[in-house]
Amino acid sequence: MIKLIPADDLDEGASRGLECNNKYLFAIKKDNLFHIYFNICPHLGTPLEWQEDQFLDESKALIRCATHGALFDIKSGNCLVGPCKGKSLRKIPFVVHEGVIMIDENDLRSPSIF
Repeated sequence: MIKLIPADDLDEGASRGLECNNKYLFAIKKDNLFHIYFNICPHLGTPLEWQEDQFLDESKALIRCATHGALFDIKSGNCLVGPCKGKSLRKIPFVVHEGVIMIDENDLRSPSIF
């Protein structure tokens, strides 16, 4: 298992970009639950954010791709609006062990986006 981030480092309603083994990910804490995804939009394979750690829309209710405005459900990663509607972000399984969010290195294999 790889240590990703201390769970206390992510505030409620916040998102954070992360790098792990040369893969770009992001984490969100919403309703006291964590969600971790690859930072790859399923539309064109671009990173989701233009500004550091800015993965959520203004209401902090949805994940937003800054490139074409696609909106994704935080819990499922499903695209609800935008050019990739019907596709989803690739969620990464994790565990919280002794206050640290940890992921399995095998889950970092590059996602297929098309």
